Amino acid sequence: MAKRDYYEVLGVARNAPAEDIKKAYRKLAIQYHPDKNPGNREAEEKFKEASEAYEVLSDEQRRAKYDRFGHEAAGFSGGGGGDFNDIFSRFSDIFEGSGFEGFFGGARGGQRRARGQRGADLRIKLKLTLEEIANGVEKTLKIRRQVICKSCAGTGADEGSSFQTCPTCNGQGEVRQQVGGGFFSQIVVSACPSCNGEGKIITQRCMACSGEGRVPEEQSITINIPAGVSDGMQLSMRGQGNAGKRGGDPGDLLVQFEEVPHDFLVRDGDNVIFDLYVNFADAALGASVEVPTLGGKARFKVEPGTQSGEIKRLKGKGIPNINGYGAGDQLVHINVWTPKNLSGEEKKVLEKLRTSNNFIPSPGKQDRGFFSKMKEFFGG
Repeated sequence: MAKRDYYEVLGVARNAPAEDIKKAYRKLAIQYHPDKNPGNREAEEKFKEASEAYEVLSDEQRRAKYDRFGHEAAGFSGGGGGDFNDIFSRFSDIFEGSGFEGFFGGARGGQRRARGQRGADLRIKLKLTLEEIANGVEKTLKIRRQVICKSCAGTGADEGSSFQTCPTCNGQGEVRQQVGGGFFSQIVVSACPSCNGEGKIITQRCMACSGEGRVPEEQSITINIPAGVSDGMQLSMRGQGNAGKRGGDPGDLLVQFEEVPHDFLVRDGDNVIFDLYVNFADAALGASVEVPTLGGKARFKVEPGTQSGEIKRLKGKGIPNINGYGAGDQLVHINVWTPKNLSGEEKKVLEKLRTSNNFIPSPGKQDRGFFSKMKEFFGG
């Protein structure tokens, strides 16, 4: 199911100030708080949805990326919002004075049982061409991951069977052990090893998943990639990793981008560089040539008297900035091609020109060297 717009979730305008966003989230968080709606799955999902929206819109940089590129650029694309302990620890100030402060630190009435085990994150590499990076692209991937077992709905128990209270921890989900003695003794609290902190054990395991509550399955997932991403950049898709054991929260899908080398263009930040080779006649007389760009072929004018090593700029023909600060340029590095094998007739023509005054190098101040030109173009 498509994710709802974060502003719609919180019920605020897109230009709402930070304080209004905080107030809107506080109202929804208290309304759908788990303590106020025990066992209400719909309220739990709305609580997580509001928390995810607030986490993005309360951060100035993530909000700006979300406004421009949507859910993927903000770091979320699947449902989720994390587990409750994460939410309460991040936004504890929101609940001050609401009567729910005792929920912080993962405790409710002194105890909080674990809900299964969180699923592992999935990491994949996604290759992108320079054209895809420049324009943004939607990719549909097939991934194999752990999903909730349909036979037991993720509980790990066989249909019709029940759970029993863990005899080791008496349903508390944790065990206490005294360490040391005398003055230096202390009580160490840890998850119960018998039930993994769940407080209950399965009397008869589900045959389909062997009691894990999840099974491997190949699925298709669609990723919307904004323009301007770079090699090595990682996109975190919340809740799109492996399903957790016996109802635990899912892990995340971490997509790392890998840039495929282009046949003609080389990327430098938001700029791209193209080496144009022209013959001596075109450099001396001028010519109109075709050059490749990220948007297709473009006409490029070689001015009469062009020197080898000159760099010309095609404004805005580079890669859009990921943060929305315009687009880079395409830099055309001109190389005058010197033939290596000449015919007798060609040699005669060049011999006549060798001593001509116009063919004797006489560089002026405007004819700077290659490194000076590169320094200028790259902000040195």
